[in-house]
Amino acid sequence: PGDTRDAARVRSAPAPVMDVARLCVCDLLVAQCDVNCCCDPDCSAEDFSLFTTCSVPVVTGDSQLCNQKAAVYSLDVEANPPERIFKLIDQVNPSIFCIHATNYKQALYLKSPEIPTPENFDQLLEKFGGATFRAEPDSWDLDTDAQNPPEANETSRYEYGVPVQTEDAFLRLPSPVVSSWCSDANPAGFLVNQATKCIRSVSVEKCDSIQALSMLFYINSSILAVPKSSQMVNITVQSIVVQSVNGMRTLLSSSDVLRLPMVLDELCINAVLGVNYHITHTDMGEIIEAAAAFVLGAISKEALSIEQSFEISFTQENTQAVPLSGNPGYVVGLPVRAGFQPQGYPFPAAFLSNKHSQLTILQSTSTQDCLAAQGARAPVLFGYNMISGCKLRITAAMKCQPLAQTLLDVLKGQSFPEYVASFGNSQAQDVLDWVPITQLHISEQMISYTLQSSCQIPVSLGIEVKWTKYGSLVNPQARIVNVTATITTTTLKQLPSGRERIIPITSSVVFTDISSPAEPSYKAWPTINIKLPFDFFYPFV
Repeated sequence: PGDTRDAARVRSAPAPVMDVARLCVCDLLVAQCDVNCCCDPDCSAEDFSLFTTCSVPVVTGDSQLCNQKAAVYSLDVEANPPERIFKLIDQVNPSIFCIHATNYKQALYLKSPEIPTPENFDQLLEKFGGATFRAEPDSWDLDTDAQNPPEANETSRYEYGVPVQTEDAFLRLPSPVVSSWCSDANPAGFLVNQATKCIRSVSVEKCDSIQALSMLFYINSSILAVPKSSQMVNITVQSIVVQSVNGMRTLLSSSDVLRLPMVLDELCINAVLGVNYHITHTDMGEIIEAAAAFVLGAISKEALSIEQSFEISFTQENTQAVPLSGNPGYVVGLPVRAGFQPQGYPFPAAFLSNKHSQLTILQSTSTQDCLAAQGARAPVLFGYNMISGCKLRITAAMKCQPLAQTLLDVLKGQSFPEYVASFGNSQAQDVLDWVPITQLHISEQMISYTLQSSCQIPVSLGIEVKWTKYGSLVNPQARIVNVTATITTTTLKQLPSGRERIIPITSSVVFTDISSPAEPSYKAWPTINIKLPFDFFYPFV
């Protein structure tokens, strides 16, 4: 009997209370595949073949349990195409202070709510009708003085597409609904970058009383850090640009003073013409900063309506906002993203390449003067073959080395990138997503005047971008696989005194599709050259 009681006290390992194979903390987009989220159930095998890493490699349940299941995700990059690898392993907690058995069964399940009926309606209304309530079943063996926080059952983070809440309602992003007139009932969705334009009817005599023309209308309500919480985030004024009646814009040096609309000399000044919201959030879906940039303008008394523009963008903290050129493959007409690898950085720093992290070439100007065009750059747009150039007037007084360096800066720019992003949404930390630029130098002979000395100067830059269709045949993605930049130099011999010469300088970009034709998913049946007996199909003809 004693042995039986001792055996009864022995607890077996607790049964798992949740399926970690179904948990996915990086699944943010609704019914869409999140990039590099290996546990996203919306991702197909074709999507996994485009991944470069698993953003969440291990998914576990309660970290305080002594023994639990863990879902491990990885990528087999050596497979063709790359495949996702999923493993379910037993994870042991090395800490001696761990939970061996979760014996409080009632906390593991959601109790079905009581359905209102005519008999219990008044009782439920008295219990749950207030702003806050407590539900403590009699069977709970807990301290009755302990109180549950009001937000215990509320969501603790914003999710994709959820309206950004404020203390009175939600963050408004006016937009046209049925017609082109502005409607203030359009909520701004979390992580949904939007840009809208609409028409607002105005009256100069009453402009100081029209709320939609005032800066206060867009910043007076604080944003909730997370839905239905008491933590507020104030909207700060990032910048103010004043636009004159003729369209000239001036950036104010200080944005601390609010400029409210007012009537002055038959004009309505300081009227809001545009608002650009910028929201900063954490990786857990919590808003930590909110800023608004305003464009204020003057409205003449003849105007019966104005056009307002609104925009909102979201940036995760401790990350650099870099415009994307596709998701994941490049979109035709969007800039080719580029960067270089500074010393000491383990990955290409796209945000350090230039202002917009783009591959650029020489931009043609109306004067066609190469020395005046130095610094003027045009972005390389994916899929667009481009050519530009200028003219260089060479005199006998010009020195060779400074001239060659100036022309090289004109062709390549001050900071020519070392890498190009293979996809339109490649991140700097994903090293395999960056293609190094191969730089070649070709020298050609040029007919010139015969004097003692000669000089090698660059005269052209040719960039060839090779790309391929990658992924599923149903929705192929454009991927850059090779970039070659060729500098062509020429030998220029010194000119006699008083003589000059004009040399054309050119830049070009060529996109080449190297996609191999799709292979059929079936194999042709072999043919057999034999003669069947005359009665093979008997009794059929």
